[in-house]
This record gives sequence, structure tokens and C-alpha cells, in this order.
Amino acid sequence: MKKVLLAVLVAGSLISVRAAIFQYTVALDGPTEGVASPGIGTGTVNYNNVNHLLQMQATFSGLLGTTTAAHIHAATASPFSGTAGVATQTPSFVGFPLGVTSGSFSNTLDLTQAASWNPSYVTAHGGTTATAEADFVAAIAAGQAYFNIHSSSFGGGEIRGFLVAVPEPGTLALAGLGVAGLAARGWRRKRWANKS
Repeated sequence: MKKVLLAVLVAGSLISVRAAIFQYTVALDGPTEGVASPGIGTGTVNYNNVNHLLQMQATFSGLLGTTTAAHIHAATASPFSGTAGVATQTPSFVGFPLGVTSGSFSNTLDLTQAASWNPSYVTAHGGTTATAEADFVAAIAAGQAYFNIHSSSFGGGEIRGFLVAVPEPGTLALAGLGVAGLAARGWRRKRWANKS
């Protein structure tokens, strides 16, 4: 998962802190929701573990119905499958465009504030925003949280997508080296076989 370390300017001096921003992407569609919708969407979700902010951006289009709600559900029993209750604001994110078939959304939730949560989620997860946040962040990291857009045609949700961690650049570089190594090994074997 991609983490961005932060530095802070304090009294004219740059100091580093152990904060990290955990970055996730989401691809929403009807089949993931289990419905026959041509609707699609993409987005990003960034979590800052020091200031407890959840920054979200999304765009969507092609819905068959008009939007009625949007939120993040957590935690499913298995990674990248199943359903779960609503964790974040209900009935919908503040500022999410309702009554449309396409649009965009950008908002930041302060996870220390009760208004950022579904009260039922907080109650079921320790009774405080701190315990709700800890469980929510663990669900996101485990692939057990999904962004869901509900519509007038599909009250239970028209499109959804699980939050997927953005790989760290070092992870991508190691994967690239591994692929290159396998390709080189295959090329050497083929060359050796042709000499025989």
C-alpha cells in the first residue's frame, strides 16, 4: 500500500513526523454490486493516520436511475466480496450529488467527529469514534470496505467498488525486476536449447 510520509513546517523549521497517508483507489460498476447496470465510476480515498482525515474523490456516469445515496460500507466477512453495513455518513455523504445519473464528488471526513459516521457503526464498533476509526481503517486495509452508490432504480445500490491499496513505488519496482528476471531466464534457456 502506498504511504506518503509527511513533513511539517513549525516555527520556520521543517520537521518530519511519523504520519502517513494511505492511498486507495476504487472502480465502481454494476456487476460488483450484483446488478445489470452499465453505470461506472472511479475514485480515490486517502487516509491520514495523524490528523484522522479521510479524503474522497469520485466520478460516476451511466446510471440507470438517479442517485439517492452514497457511502462506504464495512466490514465484509471476506476480502473483496460480500456485503456489510454502512460505516460512514447516512443517508449519504454530505455534498454528494443526488438526483443525477452522472457526476463527481469530493469531500473530506474528519473521523474524530461523530457526524462523519453512521451512528450504528460507532455503537457496533466500541462506542467511540476512535474505536470505529480503528476498525474501519483495518477493514479498508484488509479489502473489506466498499464505496457504494444507490439509485432510484436500485435502492440497494447500483454501482459499487472495493477500496484497493495503491502499491508503493518500491513494490512496483520489485515486481518489474522480477518480471524482467523471469524474461531473461526464459531467453537464456531458449538460447541454450537452440545451441544444443
